[in-house]
Amino acid sequence: MWEIKSVSASRYRTIIKILSTKSMKTILDRIIANKQQEVQLLRQNNSIDSFIQQPLFSKATRSLKQQLSDHEFGIIAEIKRKSPSGGIISPDLNPAELGREYEESGAIAISVLTDQAYFGGSIDDLLEVRSASKLPVLRKEFIIDELQLFESKAAGADAILLIAAVLEKQQAHHLTIVAKSLGLEVVFEIHTFHELEKLNDEVDIIAVNNRDLAAQQTSLEHSFVLAPYLPHFIPAITASGIKMVSELDALKAAGYKGALIGESILREQHLAQLTLAV
Repeated sequence: MWEIKSVSASRYRTIIKILSTKSMKTILDRIIANKQQEVQLLRQNNSIDSFIQQPLFSKATRSLKQQLSDHEFGIIAEIKRKSPSGGIISPDLNPAELGREYEESGAIAISVLTDQAYFGGSIDDLLEVRSASKLPVLRKEFIIDELQLFESKAAGADAILLIAAVLEKQQAHHLTIVAKSLGLEVVFEIHTFHELEKLNDEVDIIAVNNRDLAAQQTSLEHSFVLAPYLPHFIPAITASGIKMVSELDALKAAGYKGALIGESILREQHLAQLTLAV
């Protein structure tokens, strides 16, 4: 079992000062409250068997972890219509067209945000990307229930995101085991040092989110502070707030195998330049 490296008291206080979340009632609280209602509706209208019977459920998944292994550094390009922090980004995007464009531009995988209420996405966006691209597809969602994993598999996801900030340690482990049993890879997202305690050995990829989901503030410093404490046997990617090639170079030097980029690509249309640079 992997254990967190020991940290001096002064170093720990510095980390906590940089990374701690202070707000009580946050946008993340509202997102999860809404997601709980969505899951209730999902359970009312669907069952595990209904998802298992879907054509894509039996399809072989494509490995995001292998893609990271095959590339010195790779970019996971995201499909996102809006966000609480960035507002409207690209409300009328065509997921299939954009998925093909991402593949042609050199991305190693595609992330699809499926939350509708706060990010404007849907499970249909995932289905469209899956049909249009041969790249591994990551479902980026606030997953709190195992039925969402069966839904993800039925929609053609190759990997799913589990967010430490919204899960207890045992819950995260349970969802990881269920996802793996379905053939889905697990990307485990952390933002603070103490969230590393929720990590388990079954996780395929660690993602350090530079955005505080509660306060909706972003700093690349999170990735640089946490890098020395990440387990070496699990590949790590960095996400949010990345815009320039110089930042990619620094993150690569810090030990990251890839970067998940969404808003800057969608707003500036510079994915090809970024992939060529790395």
